[in-house]
Amino acid sequence: MTGHGWSRRHVLLGATTLAAAGGLFGVADLARSATTDSTDHGGGLRVGYLPITDAAPLLIAHSAGRYPSGAGRPVLFRSWAALAEAFLTRQIDVAHLLMPMAVQLRYALGSGIRVLGWNHTNGSALTVAPHIEDLTDLAGTQVAIPFWWSIHNIVVQQLLRAHGLKPVVRRRASRSQRTVELIVMSPSDMVPALANRSIGAYTVADPFNAVAQIKGIGRIHTFLGDVWRDHACCALVTRDDVIAEQPAAVQTLADAVAGAQLRITAERSAAAAALAAGSYLPQPKPALQLALTYPTPPYPLRHPQWRPQQIGFRPFPYADFTRRLVEAMGETVVDGDRRFLDHIDPSGVHAELVDDTFIRNAMTSHGGPQAFGLDAGLTRIEEVQPL
Repeated sequence: MTGHGWSRRHVLLGATTLAAAGGLFGVADLARSATTDSTDHGGGLRVGYLPITDAAPLLIAHSAGRYPSGAGRPVLFRSWAALAEAFLTRQIDVAHLLMPMAVQLRYALGSGIRVLGWNHTNGSALTVAPHIEDLTDLAGTQVAIPFWWSIHNIVVQQLLRAHGLKPVVRRRASRSQRTVELIVMSPSDMVPALANRSIGAYTVADPFNAVAQIKGIGRIHTFLGDVWRDHACCALVTRDDVIAEQPAAVQTLADAVAGAQLRITAERSAAAAALAAGSYLPQPKPALQLALTYPTPPYPLRHPQWRPQQIGFRPFPYADFTRRLVEAMGETVVDGDRRFLDHIDPSGVHAELVDDTFIRNAMTSHGGPQAFGLDAGLTRIEEVQPL
């Protein structure tokens, strides 16, 4: 066994599980993360991220020089599977991960993952080929998702079912049977796949929706925040051992992320410029600018009062969201092992998965919940309306 209770066999089984759950992309990254020595990293927190606007708070915090002492530049990964495996094998200590993936890692693999807070809300959309007008036009097509256990997969399936379509996996889609085949695809591959019409749509985080629009190869059909109000896509995560060994560094990073969230909210254009200038994100500045500042028109919004087109940066992780998320995971079709869901109580997951101590402290140091546009009571009831 390793010093933290992980055998090599357990690590490799985790790699196999994540590779299956994440599709075929990222296998090379998985192999590297599973075999790289993880014993000498200089003692500072190591941060990993995917090149999407969801990671903006972590990246802006670094660009502002707010990371804990000894922490290096955040490391870019190309797939969710690779990022998660690096996290499991202790190549990194902190990351932004998909909230449903965090549930999977804790309960399917038994990892000591802890959600510290939300990295952002909203920030994702369903982008369709130009000829797709109504969701029912997706019958008989393939729709790409970034990971099986993602809010994207959950919400797009809610949308499809609400419009009389049936999501399927490993089955060719049929227009007559009103089925839509879901496939996992790396976000960077989605744009060219839509351009050559090998898929009818994709659902993913920005700036990939903005990129398709700027290039004229697709258009945003639905912002996911127009279905699930202010949902959390990615969360700031670490592990129990990191909290135990470096609590002061974890608190410093939480403070830095909360401060960056306020900074981005106040100066979105400046944040886009910083992300581009610092080479944190590889997409062109116009796409980053659009992703952070979507105007209301000409997008068809069913709940304009929700401001679903706007990525939000509010750090507090609500318990009702976690409960509703786990319930929704139980209703979602995936290509992979879902038996871990049979043994968990949705109402108890939040207390086991989330440690909001550091984010509460961070919000207090930055002016309290009100500074983030949150109610002082820090409670809310989820609003989910797929029709």
